[in-house]
Amino acid sequence: MGRRMSEIESFLHIIVEPKFAAPIVTAIALAFRLIPLRFEYLLGYDPYFHLAYIRYALEKGEWVNFITCAGGPYGYQISRFHPLGLWMTPAYFYKLLSPFGVSLYNAFRITPVVFGVLTVLFTYLAVLRLYGKREAFLSAFFLAVSFGHVFRSMAGYYRGDNYMLFLYSAALLGTAVPLSLREPRWRNVRLALYLLPGIFAGLSAAFWQAYYPIFALVAANALFLAIGGFLLGREKYLRDSLALLLSLAIGALLANSLGSHLGYGMVGSTHWLGIKLAEELGVRFGFIGDLFLLLYLKYAIPLALASVIALAILSRFVRDRKQRALVVLIGTTAALWLAVRYYGVINGALLRIFPESPIAETQRTAFDDLWEAYGISGLLVPLFIIRFLRRPRPADFLLLGTALVMLSMAVVWTRFLFISSLAVATMAGIGLVALHDTAGALAGGIPDNKRGWLSAALSLLLIGVPLVPAYQGLNTTLSVHPFMTSGWESALTYLGEISSPNDVVLTWWDQGHWVTYYSMRSPVAQGSPSGWVAKYYLGLVNENGLMKLGVDYVIVSYDTLMKFGAVMETAGVSPGEYGLVVLHRVPSRGSILIFSGGPYSVMAVPGEDRWDVKVDIGGRFVIPSRVFVEVGGDWTRWPSRAAPPPTSMFTLT
Repeated sequence: MGRRMSEIESFLHIIVEPKFAAPIVTAIALAFRLIPLRFEYLLGYDPYFHLAYIRYALEKGEWVNFITCAGGPYGYQISRFHPLGLWMTPAYFYKLLSPFGVSLYNAFRITPVVFGVLTVLFTYLAVLRLYGKREAFLSAFFLAVSFGHVFRSMAGYYRGDNYMLFLYSAALLGTAVPLSLREPRWRNVRLALYLLPGIFAGLSAAFWQAYYPIFALVAANALFLAIGGFLLGREKYLRDSLALLLSLAIGALLANSLGSHLGYGMVGSTHWLGIKLAEELGVRFGFIGDLFLLLYLKYAIPLALASVIALAILSRFVRDRKQRALVVLIGTTAALWLAVRYYGVINGALLRIFPESPIAETQRTAFDDLWEAYGISGLLVPLFIIRFLRRPRPADFLLLGTALVMLSMAVVWTRFLFISSLAVATMAGIGLVALHDTAGALAGGIPDNKRGWLSAALSLLLIGVPLVPAYQGLNTTLSVHPFMTSGWESALTYLGEISSPNDVVLTWWDQGHWVTYYSMRSPVAQGSPSGWVAKYYLGLVNENGLMKLGVDYVIVSYDTLMKFGAVMETAGVSPGEYGLVVLHRVPSRGSILIFSGGPYSVMAVPGEDRWDVKVDIGGRFVIPSRVFVEVGGDWTRWPSRAAPPPTSMFTLT
């Protein structure tokens, strides 16, 4: 047993050494994120529009603002969407890799992988500087295998929040390095290095219209670092906090400068929403062209600086740790009061930015979503508290700021499960090591003949537990498949060939980006739900409405039928007003056609001039007055042998 124990411990010591650990976690992160390369198509819907615009811009030879084959019938201005950096990055990757035979399509597919893997690597380096080899390896490993992070950083799924989380990992590393340089000779270098977190936060404005959380994250790091320094009696960390906050002010100015060239965020002065919210809040745009940055520089940064300065002053007079804890409690209560006081304003702004709609990624997070994203690593998050029960350090408070912001975001929307994956991974990794060390310390009074067994069990804990989320993350990643099919591709390619360049297409908003990419035609709805389109599918909009928008083609798909509940919700009608049942054909004898599903079934007997159709609803037979039959792609209306009411419509294929 002693020999086995020494082998386990020796293995652990080897894999956590930086020269082995960094390549291992990088390789694992890369392998997980390259799994979707086995597919021919991109994942999801949005990436098709991103690639369509990049292809369009490269064909024109410049980064044009207006793309005609989008946003029907008027076209689409890119400046009203994401900042230009989102589109430019894959294009420059392509220009860099094209001499080696890499196509634009493949360069686009691997771009999210590059930044996802770098996020894992930077997280490893940051935790290594703040804690140690074991904590760094486990934190990076959890992040590398977490489906919550893999999902939006995998090949073929291109999203802007991948850039923001990458830049936050760089900002965290940019904070960890100067924070760990405590020797007096590094004093000036440390203060200069604190510029990096602010710069990284500012750069995020170039890539994603909703980049704002990175400023909240770094500000939370600064504030909780100050609180930790105050509670632990290490006032020198208050200077680090002030440096971080001043760096964020510089970062906000950088983001504002980038906005004037590459496009502002979703509440910028060039967006209707930003202008409207500024009017409601009584704020005027000037030098600062983004409402968030304006409020951040005008209120958030000054309040944060004032709080840290107040802690610095109080630290000279309040020496007792219990009294300092009371001061922090009072301050926290005041902050919570302010949050409750202005919750209505903030919530109203969020509802304007993201109105309630049947979009999966803006739904309230359920436990199943958390389990799918994190698995058992999510259950390990509370172990981080052990750090505070033993000997807390300023780094614990620094990451507590990260956790409070990220975990709050994860509860609000399923989309934020990706951003929060960094907090879950670091808390699980650091907490697991803390549990191991605490249990080892408590084992000091155990007899020598039993201590070896406990030591081996604890070593196996560090090896075995991370393998569980790795297995789950791998299975979940393997289960992801593209929505696009060869049937859709051939149909939309054919549509592009037979239609005119200025034709307008009506389809459900999910497939709108596909129309732009494959047909190079302008869809009425794409990227966000359209109540008008939903009402048309329900028959609430007449043909005159189509003529006003210049619609030339209408797409009705099986996929849209499967989303009938979302269609009703988007149209704003009661579920009781409409009903749709999709029935599949089942084996039958002779010429009888039978379609069945649940309590419903349809029996049809084809005839020369008419069909005999009966509908079975839970054992009660109904004869419809009209039947629409699709035969070989042609629609035919057949009067049936039926009494006039009730009226129903069926598609028999």
